[in-house]
Amino acid sequence: MVDVDVFVSNNALIDMDIYHLWLDGYSAHEATRIQQKRGIQQLYGATSDMLIEDIMDHYRMFTMLEKFLQTPQKLASQKIFQIKPEMQKALIEKYYEFNPLVVRELLGKKLSSKHRKDLDDVSEKTKVPLKSCRRQFDNIKRVFKTVEEMLGSLVENIKQNYLVSDELANKYAAIVFITNNRFETGKRKLFYLSLDDFVCCAMHMISRWSYSAMECKHHHDMDVDLDISFLQDCRELRTLQEKEILDEHKTLTCRSLQGKISDKSLADLDSNFKNMSKILVNIAYNMNHARELKDIFIDLVEKFIEPCRQVGWTYTELETFLNVYGETCWHLDTFPRGQQALLKTWDRYINTISTCILQMYHT
Repeated sequence: MVDVDVFVSNNALIDMDIYHLWLDGYSAHEATRIQQKRGIQQLYGATSDMLIEDIMDHYRMFTMLEKFLQTPQKLASQKIFQIKPEMQKALIEKYYEFNPLVVRELLGKKLSSKHRKDLDDVSEKTKVPLKSCRRQFDNIKRVFKTVEEMLGSLVENIKQNYLVSDELANKYAAIVFITNNRFETGKRKLFYLSLDDFVCCAMHMISRWSYSAMECKHHHDMDVDLDISFLQDCRELRTLQEKEILDEHKTLTCRSLQGKISDKSLADLDSNFKNMSKILVNIAYNMNHARELKDIFIDLVEKFIEPCRQVGWTYTELETFLNVYGETCWHLDTFPRGQQALLKTWDRYINTISTCILQMYHT
């Protein structure tokens, strides 16, 4: 008699390379050809039939797992597959990752069934398979619908509900914020901006301009929406356009910039200070109107960034100017006394808009 110990397990064996091919929208036969080109068949001494059967087995498993990936909190409690926690985390993260080129095409658009039907154009333009484009669209829509009415931090709400990393949650938060506020991102003059440019700008707006900003008076603790009181307060910044204040602001700014930027740029600033200041203040003034706010990125490019490019401002010179321009308002003798609240509004506005301009200033 021979005693034999037998252990039976249904621990799921997951090939992440095949998972990536499935996520990328390739069919099982396309994935087989890709794996053959990678030398997988020769590496394991497998036949073509063995390779395609293995890939089809994986594809069936991924299809069964997908409903749990769409509600990640249920993945750990499902009993169909035994998957280690670290593998669960990797599966979820990869499922919600996206191609920046695809999402750049989707950014700012309504997440409607009509736009989902138009994903053929996105697929053709980005060279990303249609199935993958649909997954990315559906993921964004699902996340948006989940968190759009939630109180609290967008990033934390996304992390708690979808169990993704901080980095990925930040990107989804920015996408939700831009979509919710209907910012225009698809105009031709904005094509040069990447998804990361918009993510950076959106995260700064969330931090300083939303209801969850430290400066917000209402403490709604909801950063999917912009703080209406702040937008209304920005209208008062038009006082910076009064002649006496504008003249002093120009004098103080130009004096502070001597030796810090080129003589050419300083001369240009001396000639155009009134117009540059007017543009920045008018953008602040108009943010209270939804239609104007929607076009904030195109306004920054057309009215401020392009003129600065045309006269040859370097990134460093523009950064130096914006820092000095914002800071000097705190030292104006002509600024109305007792207006600390207005100065705080100015600080909240100009620091954020300056960060956005610099992020968008590609030379």
